[in-house]
Amino acid sequence: MYHGIINVYKEKGFTSHDVVAKLRGICKQKKIGHTGTLDPEAVGVLPVCLGSATKLCDMLTDKTKEYVAVLKLGVVTDTQDLTGTILEEHPVTVTEEQIREVIFSFQGDQLQIPPMYSALKVNGKKLYELAREGKEVERAARPITIHEIEILKEELPEITIRVSCSKGTYIRTLCHDIGQALLCGGAMASLTRTRVGSFQIGQAYPLAKLQQLSDEGRLSEAVLPVEEVFSHLPVMHVEEAGMKALLNGNQLKKSELEAAGTEKAAAVKTEEASGYRVRIHGLDDRFYGVYEYIEEKGLYCPVKMFFPE
Repeated sequence: MYHGIINVYKEKGFTSHDVVAKLRGICKQKKIGHTGTLDPEAVGVLPVCLGSATKLCDMLTDKTKEYVAVLKLGVVTDTQDLTGTILEEHPVTVTEEQIREVIFSFQGDQLQIPPMYSALKVNGKKLYELAREGKEVERAARPITIHEIEILKEELPEITIRVSCSKGTYIRTLCHDIGQALLCGGAMASLTRTRVGSFQIGQAYPLAKLQQLSDEGRLSEAVLPVEEVFSHLPVMHVEEAGMKALLNGNQLKKSELEAAGTEKAAAVKTEEASGYRVRIHGLDDRFYGVYEYIEEKGLYCPVKMFFPE
């Protein structure tokens, strides 16, 4: 069984579930999970977790994502992209200055109303199922962050933008909202996810390439070890006195740990939490998991355990 992450290039026409189903056949194992859906018409980075790495799915879903999208002005659809039914059409008479002012105004923290055509659930039913029944329900606005937005190309009525954003951001909705702000409407024409955390599109594997590697007995070349995801964290070694606690996934005392090399674990504060996080290695120098220092307890507490296979 494989344990790690594959950076998959999801191609057009596949759902995220389709990718997982295909990979189960390629990898010949059932324990596989994806890290956040991509619309069938979208392409790009989809990290997929195998074996013990499925514990990582929620952590990778939280990572910053980057997209390149083509926004078509002058049209409004029920799905907020060009796969939907056209509801409105308007002439596009906006200036370059107006476009730049409106688009850059979306940078920063804001509230976004999720689209009806999405997998979010209301009273146990997915929104897109309600939308297909012709029903529209009230959706609560959710906080998101657009870290960075850049205009790559302007060929009206189309504008190509690059967006770096938080989890939960709908680029379709961003395109729709930009169109509304420009008073001419807008819909997403295409979408490419270029990055999820440290996973870049340039290193992503199409399914056909993964099948080829599997047929050649080389699939392990595409599987990134779990520890690599935490390579930005310092390493601490467990002393012999702490091995029993480690093997039971329990808290560790400072006296049971030794910083690797000259790095001091408490000197690095990560973006994932308010505490200090470290990679924990056992006496055998193998990776066992990620721990976080809790100051009020004076202890390192487990965040995620990945016992060596």
